[in-house]
Parts: sequence; structure tokens; C-alpha cells
Amino acid sequence: MEQANSMPIDYLPILIQLLVAVGFGVSTIIITHLIGPKVRTENKLGAFESGIEVVGNARQPFSIKYFLVAILFVIFDVEVIFMYPWAVNFREMGLQGLIEMFIFMGLLLLGFIYVIKKKALNWD
Repeated sequence: MEQANSMPIDYLPILIQLLVAVGFGVSTIIITHLIGPKVRTENKLGAFESGIEVVGNARQPFSIKYFLVAILFVIFDVEVIFMYPWAVNFREMGLQGLIEMFIFMGLLLLGFIYVIKKKALNWD
């Protein structure tokens, strides 16, 4: 078995790709600044919210439940992503893979039951 030795020259494509990406980002910002419109009126500098006139202060407090529901959605949604490789390789994994998925789904269900018991999804 051969041992692969990494040489600094092996990292040259990565460095080139990084330079191209950074160069593209910087040049895009500079070019749009140079060729963009220079007229600055109160109308253009004001906030635009889908054509609705801005009313009041945007820094008003609102319920943490919005964040909680969003975070719970992301957590449970990411867990579902782990099921795709299992479904693709279901036959190769056999009974052991099935048991492991039942354990995974059980832990996921326990987490969901915990969320329900804590009434995290109640909007009252």
C-alpha cells in the first residue's frame, strides 16, 4: 500500500479557486458601486417592504414562540435528511440497519414528545 504524500503544489487548485471567488466578489462590489445610480433621495434611501408604507419602529419586541417554532422545524427537518441515505442503502444494511433506524426514530419521537409535554408549540 502506497502512502500519499501531500505536497504544497497539490493545494494550488484550491488556492486558485479561492482567489477567483474572492476576486469575483470584490470586483462585483466595486463595479456595481462605480456604475450604480448616484442620486440619493429620501424615497430611494427609505426602507421598502413589498410596497407597504413603513409604520413605526422595527425594533419592537415580539414573542419568542416564532423563533422556537423555526428552530424546532429546522431540528426535525435536519433529522429527516438522515433518513435518505438509510432508505437508499436499506437492503445492504439488513436487519441491523432496520434496528438502528428504529432506535433513531424512537429518539426522535422522544424529543418530539418532550416538545409537546413542554407545550412549546402552544400559541396561547
